[in-house]
Amino acid sequence: MFLSSISLIALAATTTLAQDLNFVVAGGQVFTPGLAILNAPQPGTPLGGEQLEVALDVSTNGRLPLPPYDPESPSMIHNITIFLYSYDTGKNFTISNGTASGIFNASLGEIMAQEPGSTVKHVKWTWPDCLVGDGQPTELNSARGIYNISIRQSFRLNSQDHYTIFDLPISVTNSISNDVLRPTCDEISNLLLSPDQVNITGANTVPVMFSPGDATVVQAISRGDGSGQDGLGPTKPGATASQGLGSGAERVRGRAQWEVVLAVGAVMLLAL
Repeated sequence: MFLSSISLIALAATTTLAQDLNFVVAGGQVFTPGLAILNAPQPGTPLGGEQLEVALDVSTNGRLPLPPYDPESPSMIHNITIFLYSYDTGKNFTISNGTASGIFNASLGEIMAQEPGSTVKHVKWTWPDCLVGDGQPTELNSARGIYNISIRQSFRLNSQDHYTIFDLPISVTNSISNDVLRPTCDEISNLLLSPDQVNITGANTVPVMFSPGDATVVQAISRGDGSGQDGLGPTKPGATASQGLGSGAERVRGRAQWEVVLAVGAVMLLAL
């Protein structure tokens, strides 16, 4: 989802909007075209360590009740799936497609069912073996390098169902050690679809919402009965979560996109 130019609008001392890349960052949160709000990581972050950690606020900062939802509620999150893909490396990995599978739960289970009662879901995914290393990729066919964390939301907002795709660029360049047991890349790999096959613009029927100043009203009914029913709904009709669909960024544009994101980060730091 790359455009050659970028415009910045200062919303507050800690708020920067990168319009052309659809990044709205306010108070350390990244707002998405959906009900979930990304608390971490930030766009352009170099990552590594033992696990990839993604923190998602699933209450839209208190506007949406947590599961179990009332089945008649006009607003709810059906499910969230996450993939890690790169047109630079040609890799596309399942982080969570709703079903835990593989050794060490290489593919995590349903995100909305984690940490019951918590407004923030902390997704912790063990890096697969092909990403082990330190620093920038040094081999021609290395799996390390530039990636997108692709967050897919299936949700109902004010009685209308939506499916959105939000891609957050990061780099797998920090140290990932080989001193822990890791799943193989093969068991979580998916076919990387072309931008035309994915059509992010067609999937995203709602704009980025819930940032400071947004006036979106969320109509919702909470069960509040402690029944334990998770209220999870179906995935997007005709879409298979295990496909791990990619984004609208072409491989040849990947590094240019990355440079733009780094420029955004530099402007944000200056604003602070």
